[in-house]
Amino acid sequence: MLTVGRIAAESGLSPKAVRLYEAGGLIDPPERTAAGYRTYTHDVVPVLRFIRQAQALGLSLKEIKDILDLQRSGEQPCGLVTDLLDQHLADIDRRISDLKALRTTLRSARAQAGRAAGRGESAVVCRIIEGASAAS
Repeated sequence: MLTVGRIAAESGLSPKAVRLYEAGGLIDPPERTAAGYRTYTHDVVPVLRFIRQAQALGLSLKEIKDILDLQRSGEQPCGLVTDLLDQHLADIDRRISDLKALRTTLRSARAQAGRAAGRGESAVVCRIIEGASAAS
């Protein structure tokens, strides 16, 4: 039996993360000693490593729990994992597109501000911000 600190070290997590995953139902509640200390078996280490790796791929704890619940019920979760990764890729593509559009807007606002300053135009506060809505 391993303490929370030892199981955390073996899985590359913090003890706080292990307790969080327990509270969230990602891992089964451990046995407790008479003094109330958590004691784990080595079986939990691969699950904790899986959780860490899934988080590194951008999966949320809820998504990870869904995957683990499917696996624990005897089903293969790879279809769910593929769907989740596809959703995350689509989200990233949308964010990249939004960031490119923002870059274009910022460059335009900066150029307009430079032209306005060159013409000696004044602004209430700052031409860069005040003119940004026209650049969009």
